[in-house]
Amino acid sequence: MKLNFEDLIVAENDDYILINKPPYVASLDERTTDRTQSILRMAKEYCPDAQLGHRLDKETSGMLAIAKHPEAYRHLAMQFEHREVTKRYHAVTNGVHDFDGVSVFLPISPIKDGTAVRIDREKGKVAETIFNTLQAYRTTTLVECLPITGRMHQIRVHLMCLKAPIVFDATYGGEPVYLSEVKRKFNLKQGTEELPLIQRVALHAYSLTFTQMNGEEQTFVAPYPKDFGVLVKQLEKFS
Repeated sequence: MKLNFEDLIVAENDDYILINKPPYVASLDERTTDRTQSILRMAKEYCPDAQLGHRLDKETSGMLAIAKHPEAYRHLAMQFEHREVTKRYHAVTNGVHDFDGVSVFLPISPIKDGTAVRIDREKGKVAETIFNTLQAYRTTTLVECLPITGRMHQIRVHLMCLKAPIVFDATYGGEPVYLSEVKRKFNLKQGTEELPLIQRVALHAYSLTFTQMNGEEQTFVAPYPKDFGVLVKQLEKFS
């Protein structure tokens, strides 16, 4: 299904476009021969000088900032470099956890063909994430994740280290969540197979705070997409 870029826009001014990226859409053109739509390609059709200020994993939904001209891009890039941008993610993790400003400060390096990462105390790059429990349910937890650095898969591997892998994140030990595990007296119709409540890594880039070209700091929030919203709603309903 072809996406309409304008439908993704949460906010826009002369310098930036803020979008709520849907899951399953790549930020950049993928290296494969499959030339499907990417956020960058759609953004350039909308605004020829568009550049992504950062990127999100293909499965991750949420807030993404796009610069409309080179000066805006540099302005945002410098804020990322000096760690002046606040990124807040929401993740649903396996297990019940009570995190209150828990900081994970563990270095990361890529493994395999660059599709995953591991903790590497000798050669890894510095990585830090702060975690707060937003809501604990019966078997899972809604966690706020604040990455201080911006390494690939940082939140995912750091949560694994806390024995709180993200739901459906098989790469880092996450398990799917089924309604039958959450809802008491759950009856599955005979002959039907139960599907997980969410069928992707349960991670959403909830908000982004950075300074605009006029010096004003602004926060932009991306509402949950349907699948993440349904997951949270069902967990709340039956917790």
